[in-house]
Amino acid sequence: MSATTFLGDSAVLTGRTLRHITRSLDTIITTAIMPIALMLMFVYVFGGAIDTGPVSYIDYMLPGILLITVASGISYTAFRLFMDLKSGIFERFQSMPIARSGVLWAHVLTSLAANLISLVIVVGVALLMGFRTGAGALAWLAVAGILLLFTLMLTWVAVIPGLTASTVEGAGAFAYPLLFLPFVSSAFVPTETMPGPVRWFAEHQPVTPIVNTIRALFAGEPVGGDVWIALGWCAGLLVVAYAFAMAAYRRKIA
Repeated sequence: MSATTFLGDSAVLTGRTLRHITRSLDTIITTAIMPIALMLMFVYVFGGAIDTGPVSYIDYMLPGILLITVASGISYTAFRLFMDLKSGIFERFQSMPIARSGVLWAHVLTSLAANLISLVIVVGVALLMGFRTGAGALAWLAVAGILLLFTLMLTWVAVIPGLTASTVEGAGAFAYPLLFLPFVSSAFVPTETMPGPVRWFAEHQPVTPIVNTIRALFAGEPVGGDVWIALGWCAGLLVVAYAFAMAAYRRKIA
């Protein structure tokens, strides 16, 4: 099947899943509510007790909130995929002359679009709360690129339980550990304040270099080696997740 056919089929199928999003905007609002609630709580309740030096706390913790926004949003990808499987739509698509992988890519592209809207909402609220950045256009593009890669990686992770879960609850439950990771990272407090084993974990898991890179870009500071570690984590996990997701998909439609 040609690349043109694949792109055309994926575009049509993406339009279908996007229409589902526009008909239930409450999913996007729900995705944004939890990160916004966390942001309000940390800034106005805990922020005064956390020493982040000359950096205001809202500026310090926003990168972590953005990652939590994505992590909470991709659970809906697993849910939508699971519901499509249970409805029998996959079997109907298989009887049509369309690119089979286009079905998965439609859900992935829809996830990117939905999470982009949620991220814009969260950043807008952060600006109202006092978030300020000296980042130029290139820095904002770099932040957008990192968030896009992070969202793409987590979305392909979400595809796996969406295809393999036996219940709708199981399809979305995988997101809970992902939501927990930013809390054991540099997202909300400096890792130097953590006890030894916790600090080691925080400094050697993927969220910390991603948060540090976005924070440096927002502050207009050099990103150092964190950017390469962040990109390495995202790209490596993306390749692994994509391979497992496609293997699960081939088994499902065999």
